[in-house]
Amino acid sequence: MQIKKVTDPAFKKYGRVVDNVDFSELVARLAETPCPEDTVYEPSVELLEQLPVFQELQTKTYGELPIQIGYCNGNNYKLNALEYHRSSEINVGGTDAVLLLGWQPDIAEDGTYDTSLVEAFLLPKGVGVEVYATTLHYAPCNAAEDGFRVAVVLPKDTNLPLDEEHKGGEDGRLTAKNKWLLGHPEGGLPEGSPMGLVGENICIR
Repeated sequence: MQIKKVTDPAFKKYGRVVDNVDFSELVARLAETPCPEDTVYEPSVELLEQLPVFQELQTKTYGELPIQIGYCNGNNYKLNALEYHRSSEINVGGTDAVLLLGWQPDIAEDGTYDTSLVEAFLLPKGVGVEVYATTLHYAPCNAAEDGFRVAVVLPKDTNLPLDEEHKGGEDGRLTAKNKWLLGHPEGGLPEGSPMGLVGENICIR
């Protein structure tokens, strides 16, 4: 599939480039985080949150709401699932990475989403983007054979375990705090994960 840049006008539907924050220290610190053969996500990492950019993002980007900075690192070439939050997410490229994105209003009334609507965007190393709350996204994909590192900034406690049981309709897609999931049957998700993606499990390789 065609991979556009986050500076392409097509990206404006999904987010924006964050151009008022210096991410250089965060990118340098990301180089110290593991990059496994599969994919790992850590929602809150002290190594990253002790940097001055933590307070800057909390103040400027999230309007003084409590935040967390973690990472999603590893190797991945497939879509597998899409998720969304009730809040924007900041992604910062510790390496080049590819983001596979969709648009929440395109979810059909029956709760399914056609993967042919997904678009791919290159997130360059050192660049930060705000991915809007209406944007469907999941784990980044490799832009090179040596894996990817991406910092993930979200409101505090996002993606932590739920306190209550959730069933039926959209509520049944809630798999973690502030995380609604649409899985693909071929995505290798844990048994019982909510499905919803129809069509090809996109692979960029």
